[in-house]
Amino acid sequence: MDIPILYEDNHLLVVEKPVNIPVQADQTGDPDLLTMLKEDIKIRYQKPGNVYLGLVHRLDRPVGGVMVFAKTSKAASRLSDAIRRRAFDKKYVAVVRGVPKERQAKLEHHLWKDQKKNQVYVVPENDPRGKKAILDYKILGEAKGMSLLEINLHTGRPHQIRVQFSNIGCPLYGDQKYGQAVNKPGQQIALWASELRFEHPTTKEWIKVKQAPPHTFPWSIWNDQPSY
Repeated sequence: MDIPILYEDNHLLVVEKPVNIPVQADQTGDPDLLTMLKEDIKIRYQKPGNVYLGLVHRLDRPVGGVMVFAKTSKAASRLSDAIRRRAFDKKYVAVVRGVPKERQAKLEHHLWKDQKKNQVYVVPENDPRGKKAILDYKILGEAKGMSLLEINLHTGRPHQIRVQFSNIGCPLYGDQKYGQAVNKPGQQIALWASELRFEHPTTKEWIKVKQAPPHTFPWSIWNDQPSY
C-alpha cells in the first residue's frame, strides 16, 4: 500500500493514514499501519533486525489523516509527554448531519467507554466512570443539510468527536456506530485528521503538518473551501 510520507527525519515519521486501516494489529488480522511502516523503513534503509517505531497517538480505524510516529525511544517519550501536557495540537475536519446551534463553540462532556461493546456513552459529571472530554469547533460551511466543521481536540478520549457531536444532535456523516439512524451502511465516515502541530523532540522547533481530506463525497461539496 502506498502511504504518503509528509515529514521524516532521524527521529520522526509523519504520514497520511489511509482510511479503514487499523493503526496496529488487532483481532481482525488485517494489515495494519504500524507493521507496514516498519517494513517500509526496513526496506528503504536496508535495516537488519527489528525496526523501532513508537506509536504515540491513535486514530480510529475508519478515520484517515495526519499521524506522527517516533523513530527513537527518546522521541516517543518526549512526544508522549507533550500529549500528556496538552502541548500537542490536533486539528480535524468533519462533516456532520444538520447544523450545530452555535457557529463556534466549546463542547464539554464526560464520557465512559464500555470495553465489552466498544461503545462510548455520555454520562453525568458526577459519574465516577466518566472522563472529561473537551473540544472546540467552528463551522466552515453548510450545504445539503450538512455542515463542514474544523475541530480542535483538547482531550483524546476514545470516539470523542463522534460521540460529542452525536450527543448535540449532529452525528458525523457515515458514522454507523453513533449515527445509524441517519447514515446508511457502507457510507465512509467523514472525519479527517487535518493538522498536527508539536515541538520537535530534539531540535525544539515547532513542526506543523497539514493534509486536506480526499476529494470524495461529502468532502467534495467543499473542494473550493479556502480555509481547509
